[in-house]
Amino acid sequence: MKKISVIALVGVGLLAASCNGNKEKSTTAVGTEQAVAESKGEVLAVDTTASVVNWKAFHKGGFAPRWGTLNVKSGDLSIEGGQVAAGNFIIDMTSIKVDPASVTEKDKKPADLEAHLKNPDFFNVEKNPTADFKITSVADLKDAPKDAVAGANKTVSGNLTLLGKTMNVTFPAKVDVVDNSAAIQAKFTVNRTDWGIKFGTSEADPAEWMISKDIEIAIDVKAKK
Repeated sequence: MKKISVIALVGVGLLAASCNGNKEKSTTAVGTEQAVAESKGEVLAVDTTASVVNWKAFHKGGFAPRWGTLNVKSGDLSIEGGQVAAGNFIIDMTSIKVDPASVTEKDKKPADLEAHLKNPDFFNVEKNPTADFKITSVADLKDAPKDAVAGANKTVSGNLTLLGKTMNVTFPAKVDVVDNSAAIQAKFTVNRTDWGIKFGTSEADPAEWMISKDIEIAIDVKAKK
């Protein structure tokens, strides 16, 4: 069988099993793994029932988009001086869901796509049941790009691990700390091949060519005392 990613988000990605983006250029800064920010101050546990990771992927040219969700399994955010200073969360890759509304072809079923995303072609969840994100830095953001989440006020960098490979990603985010609670919202795009997620034996393989490399990921993580 052939393999890929998603953004996961997907590549999550979180997650273009038989689908993925209409862009070939990632809008997110990606680099090598960095030192994780030190946990200090007050530590708030992530509310796993209120937190979610959304993913969206496409076939080449933006055709037949697929989208869905991933559950957040655990995590925490560290608050110091009224600001998020550090944090991490673990994503349950076995929880990947495909929204039925994104599968409009009569001969395709969301459950089949979910099973395909879980197998070795993509995320190989039996071997890699979780993905994780660990914050490396949080900085003030003055001018948010047009495609940033509404209200973006910070630049967040963190180590994202998919399929056992860790890369540092940087993106604009809306970070709020209010009344013993904190929240991080963001949407960004990653290139699944940065994590070695390839659906096909090579770049020339038609299976790989059919699927965009970009995966849109939206995170909504809430933590409370």
